[in-house]
Amino acid sequence: MADTPLSYRNAGVDIEAGSALVEAIKPAAKSTDRPGVLGGLGGFGGLFDLKACGYRDPLLVAATDGVGTKLKLAIDSGRHDTVGIDLVAMCVNDLVVQGAEPLFFLDYYATGRLEPAQGAAIVQGIAEGCRQAGCALIGGETAEMPGLYRGGDYDLAGFAVGAVERNKLLDGRGVAPGDVVLGLASNGLHSNGFSLVRKIVERSGLALTAPAPFAPEQSLGTALLAPTRIYVRACLAALKAGNLKALAHITGGGLPENLPRVLPSDCAAEIDLAAWPRPPVFAWLAEVGRLSQEELLKTFNCGVGMVAVVTEAQAEALTETFRGEGEQAFVIGRVVERGEAPALRFAP
Repeated sequence: MADTPLSYRNAGVDIEAGSALVEAIKPAAKSTDRPGVLGGLGGFGGLFDLKACGYRDPLLVAATDGVGTKLKLAIDSGRHDTVGIDLVAMCVNDLVVQGAEPLFFLDYYATGRLEPAQGAAIVQGIAEGCRQAGCALIGGETAEMPGLYRGGDYDLAGFAVGAVERNKLLDGRGVAPGDVVLGLASNGLHSNGFSLVRKIVERSGLALTAPAPFAPEQSLGTALLAPTRIYVRACLAALKAGNLKALAHITGGGLPENLPRVLPSDCAAEIDLAAWPRPPVFAWLAEVGRLSQEELLKTFNCGVGMVAVVTEAQAEALTETFRGEGEQAFVIGRVVERGEAPALRFAP
């Protein structure tokens, strides 16, 4: 009836559910505390004391990213506990490639209908990602927007800030011919190319609950949702060890787009595609989607989630540093003079 009193709740927004979610996630946020954190969740803004971290002449480095259409697979699978790790990973891996230590993180969670259990699972994943990266979850925003998102659909965005001493900023300017290119193994697809992945799943005719052809001990949905690997601790250890010249996070655009971003204009990289094993998911995608190698390389990480450029003299030592931090590291190529050739060359 036109004269029936309206409320925010019957317009589709449940403030009480939002408040309940905030209370439910406070322990998860608290578990990410680190030196520099002031206060907790609930303020109008998160506070962080940079001096408490011991920096003398710091530069702040900021990054923002999302999870992309991988969220659609999470929604369709009913599994929401890993995409928060993806959200953190996509941001903090971008910070560390510039030599920055991630300090704190904020998230934005928007949905058509707030479901506290779903929201709590997402934030628990965000907290887990922050713990892996050593950064603090100091705030965020939950937005319930009926009419803009349908049913249980939601979106995520993340914002991370890190710091690096001015004289330790990593920008690739020292890269030179003769340097060695190391690849750190990925954990599968990470968070790129999922619009194509979903098309391939559709073509396969498989349900997300069916055993994954490339990992039959898991369902297809679970296997595809394997969270993005967080390389922060390993890369910070390598930076501390010294002689690390450049890092490149291999995300959208794959090796062809991301590795050249850290090479000087007079340098190119020659990459041996046989130098590392590819996770089986990529062969399955290529077979079902009839993808060319070029399409695979420019869409997915193809088994290398982070690249490091090091001096030849230190390549073996830094490989062991990465391995000591739990990463699989491989020599995948070398830096050469560019000349008139493209900035990236593949063999075979």
